[in-house]
Amino acid sequence: MSEQQQLNPFPAQPAGQLLDAKLGIEVLEASPERVVATMPVDGNRQPYGLIHGGANASLAESVGSQAAALNAAPGHPVVGLELSCTHHRGVKDGKVTAVAVPVHTGRSTSTIEITITDEQGRRTCTARLTCVTLNKPG
Repeated sequence: MSEQQQLNPFPAQPAGQLLDAKLGIEVLEASPERVVATMPVDGNRQPYGLIHGGANASLAESVGSQAAALNAAPGHPVVGLELSCTHHRGVKDGKVTAVAVPVHTGRSTSTIEITITDEQGRRTCTARLTCVTLNKPG
């Protein structure tokens, strides 16, 4: 698998159509054992000036889905089944970093734990994503 395929194991999409690009998500590291990405707070705030919980959830689902895809059989797409997020503290500026680590990878499902931290390394959100690996090739 090429480095680009490892950083993005999903089928190509038309420019500007992916939510990750709209949120400013940047993948820094991607392997079957761990996916790391950052997202700016700027542009992803809720009305009180803090990072939006939905932006955190999108970041968590993005890195978690990527981790699940990197652990799936070649050619078998993964889709989200359940996402749970606990928001521990607000973030007003800078970037947040998400780290996704598989806790279960099977033939049909994967469960990924995602921690999101601020620039001081403080945990701001904990998420768990369960994905289904589809039987039909993508």
